[in-house]
Amino acid sequence: METKQIKNVLKAPAPHMVGDGFRVHNFFPSGYEIDMSPFFLLDYGSKIEFSARKNPRGVGVHPHRGFETVTIAYHGAVAHHDSSGNSGVIYPGDVQWMTAASGVLHKEYHEENYSLTGGPFQMVQLWINLPAKDKMSKAKYQAIKQADMAHFDLPENGGKIEIIAGNYQEIKGNATTFTPIELYNARLNKGGEAVFNFPRNFNTGFMVIEGSVKINGSENIAADHFIYFDNKGEEIKVEASENSVLLILSGQPINEPIVQYGPFLMNTEAEINQAIEDYNQGRFGYLEE
Repeated sequence: METKQIKNVLKAPAPHMVGDGFRVHNFFPSGYEIDMSPFFLLDYGSKIEFSARKNPRGVGVHPHRGFETVTIAYHGAVAHHDSSGNSGVIYPGDVQWMTAASGVLHKEYHEENYSLTGGPFQMVQLWINLPAKDKMSKAKYQAIKQADMAHFDLPENGGKIEIIAGNYQEIKGNATTFTPIELYNARLNKGGEAVFNFPRNFNTGFMVIEGSVKINGSENIAADHFIYFDNKGEEIKVEASENSVLLILSGQPINEPIVQYGPFLMNTEAEINQAIEDYNQGRFGYLEE
């Protein structure tokens, strides 16, 4: 098995606010010009303390079309509502997988009790592109609680791999996907080791959420860095230098043109113009602010 080598280790870009509730570092597409298709966007909310507040911080009602948003909680709690009638709260370890597809309005904000107490907050949001044939499919919502998440216990008390989507050691993740995607949380104890195998053409990256890790026996890579791999080789070995958490992303590229306009991700300018018209005409449904 040929080793999949590191192409680059990317430090967190300068943060910006999304609404008043999410301070994020955009690793791609604006932070770094890397090809991570089918993953179009990675907003990493590094750990921050929010003060207690009666009125929850967050992001008001806004539309999406043509892709999926996946929000992964590490600290804090986020509530969600959308115009398809879905709602839920994610707590540390939980995942919210929203397929906007043909169009949805949604809003996200700090869960009420968390807002009243404040405390540490750390999240990741991914935008996962959809192939052209699925962009106008029906919107849907998958809520994945950590307690129900498929996982693999590493030998010798090395930690565990939580499988959000895809397969690890023949254990299948909970989420359904439109294209082949591997998405895991690797929770490694100090000295714990894990081996990952992905097809050589899959775009692959690891987000170091906590701790520090050694990849393929090389130098330690600390928290808040993104490890971007070459599209050669298949095997990646990870050793935790301390108790660590990594978000593992790998997926088959969607080799289709992309046109983005704000919250819309389509294949052509004409489809973007149609999305704008549909939104303006109220065809994404209704959601109260």
